[in-house]
Amino acid sequence: MAKIVITGGEPLNGEVQISGAKNAVLPILAATLLADGPISIGNVPHLHDVTTTMELLGAMGVQLMVDEKLTITADPRFITSTVAPYELVKTMRASILVLGPLLARFGHAEVSLPGGCAIGSRPVEQHIRGLQALGAEVTVENGFIKARAERLRGGRYVFDMITVTGTENVLMAAALAKGTTVLENCAQEPEVVDLANCLIAMGAHIEGAGSNRIVVHGVDRLAGIHYDVLPDRIEAGTFLVAGAMTGGKVTVRRARADTMDAILVKLEESGAHINTRDDMIEVDMRGRRPKAVNLTTAPYPAFPTDMQAQFAALNTVAEGVGVITETIFENRFMHLNELQRLGADIRVEGNTAIIRGVERMTGAPIMATDLRASASLVLAGLVAHGETVVDRIYHIDRGYENIEEKLGTLGAKIRRLPG
Repeated sequence: MAKIVITGGEPLNGEVQISGAKNAVLPILAATLLADGPISIGNVPHLHDVTTTMELLGAMGVQLMVDEKLTITADPRFITSTVAPYELVKTMRASILVLGPLLARFGHAEVSLPGGCAIGSRPVEQHIRGLQALGAEVTVENGFIKARAERLRGGRYVFDMITVTGTENVLMAAALAKGTTVLENCAQEPEVVDLANCLIAMGAHIEGAGSNRIVVHGVDRLAGIHYDVLPDRIEAGTFLVAGAMTGGKVTVRRARADTMDAILVKLEESGAHINTRDDMIEVDMRGRRPKAVNLTTAPYPAFPTDMQAQFAALNTVAEGVGVITETIFENRFMHLNELQRLGADIRVEGNTAIIRGVERMTGAPIMATDLRASASLVLAGLVAHGETVVDRIYHIDRGYENIEEKLGTLGAKIRRLPG
């Protein structure tokens, strides 16, 4: 199994280019199922989850091409199957995003239940009820969600809880439904807005994306287009935290500060000097140790759960005590035990972690448990003295494109050992 080896203690300095957003490209790939012609998608990150989504679409008969710039062209005109099998769905929960598009375009879909997830339960009831509100007949049997509708019709649905993939699934289905759909208590993440913008470019009529109320006026067809995915705010935030916790100066390019307000506020609280312009964000610690920050995760525009682990890593070496409360996923503190192996001073009380910064951590063998946890462990390795070996890094390849190469360009002593 491949590992990442880091020799810590060096401040990071330099520039790094941010890739396209994983959490935007996956629903946009699913949205290609709605089109009646080829769609090309640019600014696609080279990630394992993207490859898995392409395998899933290919298994249904979508014809896929990738050029040298990693632009993906998906042609859904020759689909032969509306079944998403367990073998592919079990490796990536975002596979459920094909349910709404398949149902809206073809009138039927069978998507395997995703199964468990390391960071906690992510119930699919919101997806099912939302589609039922549009007139779908949905049953769950033999481990599959089976949905049918001659044609979906507009309806009103209030999500019981804020769900990003639930909002995206019902939004895609509503785009081809007959009549007007009103969705309330919607997720407001920038990736939801990016999907809506892609659908609008395809010919959909959507109002209110980015707010908690989205109105969709259904259309009869959606056309093939070209669309560039927005930059990954979580990747950008991860590199900015790396710069801050090492006392360095890091500039991320092809990033959008307007999607990262909560992250940038916490970096400023840690003592970082932030400079933004156009598509560039710079963090400068001027050689100083960061100050501990308190944070509570919550749906956008509040602090994102996908940045919680990275700021936990920052707090381990910061001045003072930082309190982190996780409200989204119940098992998203598994990285804390691994950080303690490096010498971190952490106490966990329920969904709250109290982290007292230490002046020095030391390298050790540690193990990643999920995508963002793996990023936090790499960050901690950057400041731990000696050698840190991070195992199970296949998690990190799901959401970070060439992370060791990018950190290397900033001066990190980091390398990958093949499995």
